[in-house]
Amino acid sequence: MQFIKQSLLVAGIIFTAALCAIPAIGAGSGRSAGKVVLTVDFNEETHMVFMREEEKLARDVYITLGDKYPDAIVFKNIDDAEQQHTTTVKDKLAKYNIADPNTDDTVGAFTGKEYGWYFTEKYEALVGLGELGELNALYVGAFIEELDMLDIVQCPKVIVEADNGIDSPSECGLDYTDNSDLQSMLESLLEGSKNHLRSYVGNIEAVKGECTYEAQVLTQKEVDTILGRICE
Repeated sequence: MQFIKQSLLVAGIIFTAALCAIPAIGAGSGRSAGKVVLTVDFNEETHMVFMREEEKLARDVYITLGDKYPDAIVFKNIDDAEQQHTTTVKDKLAKYNIADPNTDDTVGAFTGKEYGWYFTEKYEALVGLGELGELNALYVGAFIEELDMLDIVQCPKVIVEADNGIDSPSECGLDYTDNSDLQSMLESLLEGSKNHLRSYVGNIEAVKGECTYEAQVLTQKEVDTILGRICE
């Protein structure tokens, strides 16, 4: 839907970085004396901190839009899953003794020192678009899930643009980590986002018609593959 893509561009949240395909997942972790040794480096830590608030962003937007459109049960169903996702990342941060950036669980509150501003802006922009109508809200949900998949797999653009020594999308995320513990978490988040995208597109196309959904962040081929369909 072109007007959604154009509106998101104006809001500053359509990214211009080259989009890569969702890759096959590699394996690997350090080993010492036959025992798996799992550690995280700065890039992995930065990505986890970011993902903690990105999963909260999805939850908070869906809670807000679900309150706005109570008959659209897809928001309620998925905001519960996003709560599980953000808790999963929180628990992983605790496992590696990394400070949780989220000190306020209030809907719409993002307190991360590095990226709280970013998620505050995204929350306000996405909710604003979603409040224009229920169909818009469904497109917002689909946008979030596409963006989430991209950010799970590679380093988000806002991280790459920061002065932190991370200079490429390939330097964090599922493309980067060889920590099998993080790989499992990110693979699970990725599968969840695929399922959520299918749900949002199903609701959109119940209104618009089959094969009418246009990719907003990923390529159309990637989206069609996730949806398991071939459209003429």
